[in-house]
Amino acid sequence: MKKDIKNRADSVFVKTYRRFPISVKEGSGCRLWDYDGKEYIDFVAGIAVCNLGHANPEIADAIYKQAKKLLHVSNLYYTEPQVDLASWLVKNSFGDRVFFCNSGTEAVECAIKLARRYFALKGETNRYKILSMEKSFHGRTMGALSATGQDKLKQGFYPVLEGFDFIPFNDIDALKAKDLTDICAVIIEPVQGEGGVRCPDEEYLQKVRKICDKAGILLIFDEIQTGMGRTGTLFCYEHYNVVPDIMTLAKALGNGVPIGAMIASEKIAEAFTPGAHASTFGGSPLITASALKVAEIFERDSIVERCKKTGEYFVKQLESLKSKHECIVDVRGKGLLLGMKLNIAGNTIVTRCMEKGFLINCIQENILRFIPPLIIEKEDIDSLVNCLDEIFSENL
Repeated sequence: MKKDIKNRADSVFVKTYRRFPISVKEGSGCRLWDYDGKEYIDFVAGIAVCNLGHANPEIADAIYKQAKKLLHVSNLYYTEPQVDLASWLVKNSFGDRVFFCNSGTEAVECAIKLARRYFALKGETNRYKILSMEKSFHGRTMGALSATGQDKLKQGFYPVLEGFDFIPFNDIDALKAKDLTDICAVIIEPVQGEGGVRCPDEEYLQKVRKICDKAGILLIFDEIQTGMGRTGTLFCYEHYNVVPDIMTLAKALGNGVPIGAMIASEKIAEAFTPGAHASTFGGSPLITASALKVAEIFERDSIVERCKKTGEYFVKQLESLKSKHECIVDVRGKGLLLGMKLNIAGNTIVTRCMEKGFLINCIQENILRFIPPLIIEKEDIDSLVNCLDEIFSENL
């Protein structure tokens, strides 16, 4: 640990993060190194961001080449990388129109605004509420936070924005019982990430889609964590054969550079007219050139199919641990968005793994989350599973 970095950071930053005592110097692929030269196999990937690993040379080269040509001109003008990336997203998704921003929370803000404006322009001003799910996570800005179904994240920020309501995730009866007359959209993560890696029943999202259609309201899928191959399909909605009206993306789209996107069908997107929404830095040439290289590598190297196969292997290995250790309650997830629920606190496990050279994540206090780069090797998975086996065998 380079103490100078820690000491300087602690003296200048607002204290919004509980950082681990590691100063990361460099990375390559699925590995990181600190200033002491200690190596870590990374099963966090910048929180499901670096799907193609760290310091990918092709992405670095794309950024370098674009930086020499053009960094930024604003959205007052056309730029080719931006158009090419939007075209790729349209070609490979349900959507017809794309809006670029800088993060997942901005993409959610955009989706909320589009849903409300769509009904406002139809003269249905009574339809303005967003129906979200308990334990959901949609971001930290006021609109996205208001749509988030975790009260603990809202403490100290009340009053949050009005116009949001919540029902339990994966409970179709709760949705059926809801009065939808003032609802403009339902927003839902196809798999809840921060909420505990919770997957819905096979037909749940299809039933949600039917209810939305019957009520004449929009369906928004937040695929900020699940999108870009993380669950074993390019977008998670493909698992469930359900098409949303609006989708939000971010995280892995740029493999580490800040980018968000909102994708919508033509009919819905028409509600955004000039001046209705904007982002100064959204979709800059530098950022979209980087994301375009990500898209190219995904297609050329069959990254999504690789994730699916590796994820299936990972689940089997975690299940084998469950059969050996009573502290493991459940193994869940899709692709390489996996969770392991424990009947003990998970933070100690995270620390012990870190000491042994593995970075993992704990959410909801007792769920270990594994979100490695999609290029993770089976040998690295085996190493982590052996490490966890040793830790669970200790007197915890």
